[in-house]
Amino acid sequence: MAFGTGAVIRGILGLQVGIALALLAGDFFAILPDLLTDRRTNAPALDAPVRPGDQTRRFDPRTLPADRVSPSRPGIQMPAGSPDMPTELTFTAAETPGRYLISGEIQPGDAARYADWRASLPTPPEVLVLHSPGGSVGDALAIGRQIRAEAIDTAMEATGVCLSACPYMLMAGTERVIARGAWVGVHQHYYGESTVLPAFLAVKDIQLSQAEVVAYLDGMGIDLRLMKHSLATPPEDIYILLDEELTEYNVATELTGGES
Repeated sequence: MAFGTGAVIRGILGLQVGIALALLAGDFFAILPDLLTDRRTNAPALDAPVRPGDQTRRFDPRTLPADRVSPSRPGIQMPAGSPDMPTELTFTAAETPGRYLISGEIQPGDAARYADWRASLPTPPEVLVLHSPGGSVGDALAIGRQIRAEAIDTAMEATGVCLSACPYMLMAGTERVIARGAWVGVHQHYYGESTVLPAFLAVKDIQLSQAEVVAYLDGMGIDLRLMKHSLATPPEDIYILLDEELTEYNVATELTGGES
């Protein structure tokens, strides 16, 4: 019995739809236990003091402690009505010439916004003070490369935070001066859960991303032992680096304030 072209095409489409539905159903039932399970971490709150061996804290960039998100920074006049933590990077001049504050979440496209802001300045900044809960890894790496290309220094104040993707910008500074009390934290990148890509392709993308980060850190002169903490800490947690780790891994070229 002969089949018309239309019937064959409809049969192929029907088979493809059936396969797609089967794959989606399989993915749904695979993640159903996670959807029904409370995935909140048992780690202490982010503002709990850290000590050696107890440095993993719960992390949600939208709920940082109030004393860490205030827009009032020493020597920097924030515009009236500024949010506690901007939803995209903001660039604010300090009273000291050549010194600027970069604060806020790192959004896709912020690397281009940084480039535009930098182009608006007559000369390169001397110091960029960082205060960010993180965000887009790709944009943080791109901003970091721009920072290093112009040999700009980076810094953090004692009440500042630089978490998740933010340390990539911090580590790009030629000199990296961090005040004791600042929070610098790392964890695994968040990739989401793919219901479309086969597992081997998703893993390949993750490995390529990690290879890019390793090459970036090596190029910035950072001790790659830092990666053991980021790779071992899930995205819903953050690993806060101790002062001695900041210097040991060469994240900080200088620590200031408090006891040495």
